Amino acid sequence: MKFAHILGASVLALAIAGPAMAQETKVSPDGDIIVTATRFETLASKTPIALTAVSGDALRTAGITNPTNLGDQVPSVMINRNNGLQITIRGVTSADGTEKGDPSAAFMMDGVYIARQQAQEASFYDISRVEVLRGPQGTLYGRNTTAGAVNLITNRPTFDKVKGDVNVAYGNYNNTQAGGAINVPVTDNLAIRAAVNYDHRDSFLKAGAGLSGLNLSPFKDVFSGRLQALLKFDHGELLVRGDYNQFKGISSNALPTSNFYSNYITNTVMPTYTAKGVSNSQLLTLNAPTADGLPQAYMANNLRRNNATYGLDVDFKYDFGAVTLNYLGSYREFKRHEGNYSYYGPVNSVNVGGLAPNMFDGWYWQNSQELRLSTNGTGPFRAQAGVYYFKERADIQFFIYDRTNGATGLRFTPSQTGYVFGFPQHYVMSSSVAGFGQVTYSPTEKLHITAGARYTKDEKARTGATVTCAYTSACNTTGDVITPNIAKRQYEKATWKVGVDYNLNAATMLFGTISTGYKAGGFNDGCEAGTAAGCTLPASTLYYQPETLTAYEVGAKARLFDNKLRLNFSAFHYNYNNLQLTQVGPFCAGGTQCTQTTNAASAKVDGIEAEAAYNIVKNGKLDVQLSLLDARYGTFYPNAATYPTLNLANTRLDRSPTTTLTVGYTHTVPLANGGEIIAGVRSKYSSSYNMLALSIYSRFVQPSYTQTEVNVTYNSPNKVYYVQAYGKNLENNLLVTAVGAGVNGTLQVSDPLMYGVRAGFKF
Repeated sequence: MKFAHILGASVLALAIAGPAMAQETKVSPDGDIIVTATRFETLASKTPIALTAVSGDALRTAGITNPTNLGDQVPSVMINRNNGLQITIRGVTSADGTEKGDPSAAFMMDGVYIARQQAQEASFYDISRVEVLRGPQGTLYGRNTTAGAVNLITNRPTFDKVKGDVNVAYGNYNNTQAGGAINVPVTDNLAIRAAVNYDHRDSFLKAGAGLSGLNLSPFKDVFSGRLQALLKFDHGELLVRGDYNQFKGISSNALPTSNFYSNYITNTVMPTYTAKGVSNSQLLTLNAPTADGLPQAYMANNLRRNNATYGLDVDFKYDFGAVTLNYLGSYREFKRHEGNYSYYGPVNSVNVGGLAPNMFDGWYWQNSQELRLSTNGTGPFRAQAGVYYFKERADIQFFIYDRTNGATGLRFTPSQTGYVFGFPQHYVMSSSVAGFGQVTYSPTEKLHITAGARYTKDEKARTGATVTCAYTSACNTTGDVITPNIAKRQYEKATWKVGVDYNLNAATMLFGTISTGYKAGGFNDGCEAGTAAGCTLPASTLYYQPETLTAYEVGAKARLFDNKLRLNFSAFHYNYNNLQLTQVGPFCAGGTQCTQTTNAASAKVDGIEAEAAYNIVKNGKLDVQLSLLDARYGTFYPNAATYPTLNLANTRLDRSPTTTLTVGYTHTVPLANGGEIIAGVRSKYSSSYNMLALSIYSRFVQPSYTQTEVNVTYNSPNKVYYVQAYGKNLENNLLVTAVGAGVNGTLQVSDPLMYGVRAGFKF
């Protein structure tokens, strides 16, 4: 029904407008993207930070329809699904996707910070560009940006004409996409823009032996919409934006760890396990493979979701002459409903409602406000200063039920229904207040010196409980073990940045920066001894400290050979203190599995990144990206009490391959009718990377791999419409992207070979 609604809206849009070319991404006359990474509009080639900007047209050509594909286009960036988006930049990441967790890389939509990782995997549609900032952004952005920031900038309403676009796609695993946008100038100073998108895909996993009734599809079923209104007036403008995203499907399709790793449960400390080199068509499974050779699903983590996120943003700007006032306010909600309580195999007298069903209900709402003043003019000083406020509240309930038949090792007969584990947290709060400023002084036309600072005060609190059933009857009765989850902490930190950049000539810039980053501390499950009945934890176990770092970076950006070659280069060194690490293990009441975060004493990251785009022949462009990374722990004792000699010093950080190299070539063939054919091939090589499972003190390794993609696009005369065929991961490799632990450990894998066709037109 939604698909039909989208197509109907698209046809209506076409009926009221004629064809014309629409270019939404701002570019300079020589094709350089204009970005806002410094909160001013600057050319990407003249922005003195490690930055990759991808235009909306480039996203479409590369087939990037969601954030997980973005990591293949940006050096030192890996974006995986692991209880929401897990963004890793230069080896720095956060695996805590719970209601109290914070990402290490800020994910933003039009400058608005999106706190929940599960709300970040929105489809890319009607996008102007994506800016990926690598390294700490502790001055201008500030919200836990120790790793970097990903900012999606959507297309704004314009006043030139009625225009829009329609795009559709279909691929294997029933991958169906359809979307459209329309821009309408209502008056000379009021314009509106509306966009919708639908994204559906079935799971590539199949149920294993004995699970024939388990349906894992659809993997995703996402509907999104956005409506904007832009009002221009003397000296200013007001942009109001509302959006809605509904996420359905089975979001977590986990496989047994033994599918990829042999004998991974041992009695030794810190063994290393290397994944079997398998493809989607050859994957070994715990049980007999299915008839088509596809991997089998592990039962424990197939969560069907019905989530929704929506919000309203206000972006106001007023030019006072000497300074411009900018206000960005946002209110957002995220409602999360996930569970497998009715989707596990056939329901019968033995398997009443399924095996170990569970239910998660969460409600999150966030309020962010930013007020900023920035100077105008062309004098030697360019400055900005502002204040920032953020607050998130959450109310969640998570329950695991047991409705099995009372066989050996099971707890209830079918008539004894109830939960065996409960996790109600009715008050979870996180707030942040900050003041910031940055100034750039240009003593000469070529030399620019920048200094900035930010002072941040954070507060986190929670009131809830962990409930374990007494096992003798249905739960929620006398005898249940109830452990309070009560915690409250405040943190404050001043971060700063100094930098210098110098234009050797009009086409070459050198830069260097020293900057600091900060990510607030937090708390684990439980409560501090002496604060309430049932509280037993020492403060050192309950709370973990803020993560801080100092980053040193030098780089160069150049356009050479009459702008045929564009080159970006950077070298960096990070010193981390109290790096936050998250693990899942038997840390909660009764030995149940839960999330625990601790601090590693230190970590160091050294690296070199290079990006080059070279028009090697007429109509032929070669793209090369190289990342060399040495990300390692300093002194880190994961459990000094039990293993006093286990020091993970010099162990590589998770998801930080030492070498990644991406090479792509695109060739354009002009046609006599004024159209063109664009053919592209792109291949990425990555060396192996680690993933630590600290709860069982083991190291898992994903071996080195390559992934290749191809596409062929026909653009009509004047680019009114296009047709494209594509293929991704031609090697059909499945990569291990996240690992669990325990006797029934699970892992997550990346997508296999994907192929299909796309088409669209602009009007």
